[in-house]
Amino acid sequence: MKQYRYYDFIMVAFVTVLICSNFIGAAKQAVVDLPLLGPTPFGAGVLFFPISYIFGDILTEVYGYGRDRRVVWAGFGALAFASFMAWVVVSLPPGPSGYMKSYQPALEAVFGNAWRIALGSMIAFWCGSFVNSYVLAKMKIWTAGKRLWTRTIGSTVFGELVDSSLFYFIAFYGIWETSDVLKVAMAQYLLKTGWEVVMTPVTYKIVGFLKRVEHEDYYDRNTNFTPFRVKV
Repeated sequence: MKQYRYYDFIMVAFVTVLICSNFIGAAKQAVVDLPLLGPTPFGAGVLFFPISYIFGDILTEVYGYGRDRRVVWAGFGALAFASFMAWVVVSLPPGPSGYMKSYQPALEAVFGNAWRIALGSMIAFWCGSFVNSYVLAKMKIWTAGKRLWTRTIGSTVFGELVDSSLFYFIAFYGIWETSDVLKVAMAQYLLKTGWEVVMTPVTYKIVGFLKRVEHEDYYDRNTNFTPFRVKV
């Protein structure tokens, strides 16, 4: 298998962003005033989670769908382990000190996500990431490698739609009013997709740099697109 200088670094960065946005960002709910929608609450992780999609675009564009697939599985495994570890740590009885007894409720509030939220997060990430990578890989062939912005934005439009739709319906359908689920999911979708548009110039620079130094510009013409494997 061909060796690359920066592939491993991008994988580590991808997994780091994924874990932090799901565990640090998820603890804070903020609000933004959107046109037509008005004041809309959102998880602060939305400010950083879309970076994982940017990494996915870069990986597929430069290294191909197969190598991005390995990174997605690495991220999924890391997210699953982090969720399990958070559950174990929160479930352990706190120490006898007054500090630990007062600290336990805060720990539960930050890391004690309900099983539906954790499950929704993992399923939505897995499905959305593969849709994003598949669409970009196919569009690269259709466009003959030209107009990168159409692929990065187009793939995000589909990938984030799947991600936002699955997460909010798995995590909150039947708990929130259906109208609230739709409103928040739409707001998150618009914010995430908007991030991709804003970051397009940065994506161009990173992709151009990696193609030069890695001597790679992969086209997925004979790729097996099944998500259920890690072999390139």
